[in-house]
Amino acid sequence: MELGMVGLGRMGANMAERLVKGGHKVTGFDPSADARQAAAANGIAPVASLAALVAALPAPRVIWLMVPAGKVTDDTVSALLPLLAKGDTLIDGGNSNYKDTLRRAQRYAERELGYVDCGTSGGVWGLKEGYSMMIGGDKTTVESLRPIFETLAPAKDQGWGHVGPVGSGHFTKMVHNGIEYGMMQAYAEGFAILKHKQEFALDLHQVGEIWRTGSVVRSWLLDLATDALGKNPNMDGIAPYVVDSGEGRWTVDAAMELSVSAPVITLSLMERYRSRDSDSFADKLLASLRNEFGGHAIKKE
Repeated sequence: MELGMVGLGRMGANMAERLVKGGHKVTGFDPSADARQAAAANGIAPVASLAALVAALPAPRVIWLMVPAGKVTDDTVSALLPLLAKGDTLIDGGNSNYKDTLRRAQRYAERELGYVDCGTSGGVWGLKEGYSMMIGGDKTTVESLRPIFETLAPAKDQGWGHVGPVGSGHFTKMVHNGIEYGMMQAYAEGFAILKHKQEFALDLHQVGEIWRTGSVVRSWLLDLATDALGKNPNMDGIAPYVVDSGEGRWTVDAAMELSVSAPVITLSLMERYRSRDSDSFADKLLASLRNEFGGHAIKKE
């Protein structure tokens, strides 16, 4: 099958490379000339513009979008809209907010263009291991794209599926990432407790290796944590600052809209915010309050 790939950053380039290795022809565009050059070395045919990408593809065209969520996606979707023709399909494989996806899909439907949202998980390991894909869109359209999804997935019949109408793919991936926030936070807190029990002098890498086999807390995230602890047991040189890319916030927003209790995911998001406050006014006020009502000592800077 022949398709276009917009966005040749690390994940987009890896996905395109896996498709090429699976026998698909991929034409790729990225604003960065360096990214286009690197992609060419992996069998991807680079072009220098969106217009050239559309012109290079046979009708009906299939274009996979792998760019950052938000304005970049909006701008790219809008730029492609007048270039495409009836029957063409755009797949948004990034981590877009499902509400944005619904809005964009409506614009495409008005032009009789297909719009498929594919929540994609797998990160930098996807090239080798395959990608987990949660796909939303018209059933017939998704079925026509089956060869693409089967190639990108860990196996033809594993790790991917059509989960519902347009928007549902990104909604499902959003909740997936919210769960990921909670799991990561639990691992981080657990290993921190182990590390602070200094009299036992626990080898955290060893503990992780034990847990990886047979334990009820075994997971790929634990595999990665254990690997990280083996490379850098004390996390030397790493700032205690954790970013978030949006999905955790959106999951908490959805939980509130649906009146669903989600304390673990919410608190894990709050901890990420907390990690960024190197001069916490709240903590200073707490210390001051303890001094005011109880005469407790205040530690000076």
